[in-house]
Amino acid sequence: MEQTAFYGKFILVIDVGTQSIRASFIDLEGNIREIEQTHIEAYYSDQPGYAEQDAEYFWNQLCETTKLLFKNTHQDLKQLAGMSLTSQRGTVVNLDKDRKPLRPAIIWLDQRKAKVDQWPAGIVKTGLKIAGLYESVAYAIEEGESNWIRQNQPEVWKKTDKYLMLSGFLISRLSGRFVDSTGCTVGYIPFNYKKHEYSKASSINYKMFPIEKEKLAELVYPSEKIGNITPEAAKQTGIPEGLTIIAAAADKACEVLGSGVISPEIACLSYGTTATVQTVNPKYMEVVKMFPSYPSAVPHYFNTEVMIYRGFWMIKWFKNEFGYREVEEAKRLKKEPEELFDKMIDNIPPGSMGLTLQPYWTPGIKVPGIEAKGAVIGFGDVHTRAHLYRSILEGIAYALKEGTIRTQKTTGVKVEKIRVSGGGSQSKNALQLTADIFNLPVEKPHTYETSALGAAINAAVGLGFYKDFESAIDKMCRIGETYQPIPENVKVYSKLYSQVYSKMYKRLKPLYNDIRDITNYPKKL
Repeated sequence: MEQTAFYGKFILVIDVGTQSIRASFIDLEGNIREIEQTHIEAYYSDQPGYAEQDAEYFWNQLCETTKLLFKNTHQDLKQLAGMSLTSQRGTVVNLDKDRKPLRPAIIWLDQRKAKVDQWPAGIVKTGLKIAGLYESVAYAIEEGESNWIRQNQPEVWKKTDKYLMLSGFLISRLSGRFVDSTGCTVGYIPFNYKKHEYSKASSINYKMFPIEKEKLAELVYPSEKIGNITPEAAKQTGIPEGLTIIAAAADKACEVLGSGVISPEIACLSYGTTATVQTVNPKYMEVVKMFPSYPSAVPHYFNTEVMIYRGFWMIKWFKNEFGYREVEEAKRLKKEPEELFDKMIDNIPPGSMGLTLQPYWTPGIKVPGIEAKGAVIGFGDVHTRAHLYRSILEGIAYALKEGTIRTQKTTGVKVEKIRVSGGGSQSKNALQLTADIFNLPVEKPHTYETSALGAAINAAVGLGFYKDFESAIDKMCRIGETYQPIPENVKVYSKLYSQVYSKMYKRLKPLYNDIRDITNYPKKL
């Protein structure tokens, strides 16, 4: 279909993140025409380590955001072609038979642990231990929210008619149907990541997370039609009744698609609360054994992923602990504190004068091991909080480079360039040091809203405006800025990575194990 056939058309995208909900109108050339953002409370915590939020809160904030968008719009709504939704992944909602939430949603940041109960046991348990996989399996079982609910709130589980991802819950409110995208199915549920379908009752995955299939949402592929906006949803959201809803994917998968990445020679770095490196592949593969490739926003494709769980969360930590001066100054200047932090490190040399940070701030991460801890070495009397801030950015980039090297070994495809999205992509220093550490060109997409753009691409393909994803990416994605490696910086970082950072974990692991033995943190399984 030629572009002239859909001139003026645009798509509504709802992006439900951890820190905010954004509703935007995106045209078929990838431009954000209008956007409304509502900041939200990420979670509340009744007990240490808990992270919960009322499901109705998400819905009400979504409604407020879309109503503002439609109230303030200058667009011709006759040109609104359809909509899609993307959301934070791993957040789960229990609904009763009347479609009402039975308990608060458990947010992906939640750290409560279930018990490893009746499975695995006997010869299976022994076999897993011999294979060195028992801790990974046990860790996943402990992390399963449904396992915790079943063990600690059996009355809730008994009344649970539907157990949905946050995306599925919100789609049910919009469409009246319990349908979700395979691209949103990332979490501790019985899902076959190779086939993009629910696991059979005989599978290991089902034994780890025994959730009856009838409790789960019907699955469709990204870019397939989910349904239409119901009259009730139209009243609550301001979205036109009957508007077509097209399946998208979870926020990380949509970020990759919105960055224009569709093949493994380009690695997509997400500089968000959790930092990740992902590549898109037509074949299933595991960069870390027992941890799957997740569904891509492109149907039947897979996203390899290595995660730094407390990635750019560490910037928030720095802001809270050391950034009072910049926070107050930012209020006066009506700027974001991160802009002032970025300026603060303009004159800090590459390598932060030897201050080197290992960003394993949360126990239980996939790579390199469950016992890992965060570490900062190389302190001297010359170091300031500016050096520490830069070392955080460098440490995250080092860890993602390590993940990229592991990914290349798994896929057999050399990464030729890097695309960066997420909040951290607003930092020019972060992008430049990433180019220097990777010794590769770093490209920043033309829009910060890459997750929303990826969802818009799903809708554009699903509505028939483009014949395939390659055509949609060609028209809707472009590069805003490119950062080239600086040779003298590359030399410094290459030595620091190979001679210092890459040796830190191996040298410190015995101490991490001693800490674990002494404190039982993280808890031994």
